[in-house]
Amino acid sequence: MNKIPDILLKIVDTKKEEVISSKKYLKDFQLKADDTKPALDFSRALSKNNSLSIIAEIKKASPSAGIICPNFNPAQIAKSYLEAEVNAVSILTDRQYFKGAPEYIEQARGILIDIPILRKDFIINPVQIYEARALGADSFLLISAILTLSEMKEFIDIGHSLGMEPLVESHTKEELYKTIEASAKIMGVNNRDLRTFTVDLQTSEELIKIMPKGTIAVSESGIATKEDSLQMKKAGFSAILVGESIMRGGAKKVKELKRNNI
Repeated sequence: MNKIPDILLKIVDTKKEEVISSKKYLKDFQLKADDTKPALDFSRALSKNNSLSIIAEIKKASPSAGIICPNFNPAQIAKSYLEAEVNAVSILTDRQYFKGAPEYIEQARGILIDIPILRKDFIINPVQIYEARALGADSFLLISAILTLSEMKEFIDIGHSLGMEPLVESHTKEELYKTIEASAKIMGVNNRDLRTFTVDLQTSEELIKIMPKGTIAVSESGIATKEDSLQMKKAGFSAILVGESIMRGGAKKVKELKRNNI
């Protein structure tokens, strides 16, 4: 495994502490997950024939950008995404580094009735997956850089047992090869290098060449213009995950990214 960037190490250390507290609620999460409506089909939402699907993110802040949305209202943002007809919504639930919260999923779920929700966090323990389903999420993010192959396989299997297909994210060839070995069906490429915070869309263009045929490919980070989205579509991506530019530009930005890509 490549050396994990310092920021990821810090976040993972924080997650380990959080998970200690969360574990005592595991049975409650499992029971609630069993009683929750079946998960929406995240894979299907990202496979809209020849069009480029858009996963819009609900995100208040990030370590690289600081506060993105000072007047943050998850329900209001969810409503604007519903009206903009996005294909799926990603919700940041990390508290310390992204100013998110798991309860944001519940706040958005009542509005996004037919739109799949992805829990975006730094998942290192099964309890976080059961919590995601209990809250009403339909999918969850796995980050190859912070997981072993066995962990990745285990977490994908847990997701499947709950009717959830995770998005598995890579930034390097080594991480992607591990993702492929884990038999992930939805593979994401993070264009941001967490060692330097620089963004390069060429990362997506290079890594998609390695993905097996039939993979649902998602390009993440640094997509800000209709030219960027068209570039990703031409490269072969099924979907783009867009956070900062949509959070700043709203429904208008969603329409711009959709232009010429449908």
